[in-house]
Amino acid sequence: MKVIDAKGLSCPEPVLLAKQAVAEGEYPFQILVDDETPRENILRFAKNNDHHASLIEKDDHYVIEFIR
Repeated sequence: MKVIDAKGLSCPEPVLLAKQAVAEGEYPFQILVDDETPRENILRFAKNNDHHASLIEKDDHYVIEFIR
């Protein structure tokens, strides 16, 4: 599974990385973020574009997994 480490990146970069992975058909993949803003923006992107994404909260970051 592809893992995209977007920790420390500001929006819109994490969302653009998620969009790129979707466009390339990289399913399933995970994107790691460490802030609530990119977390919410990525989840909103997934919902608005009919992608299934799940959220896992870790101690110091979030894991958003996109599944086809």
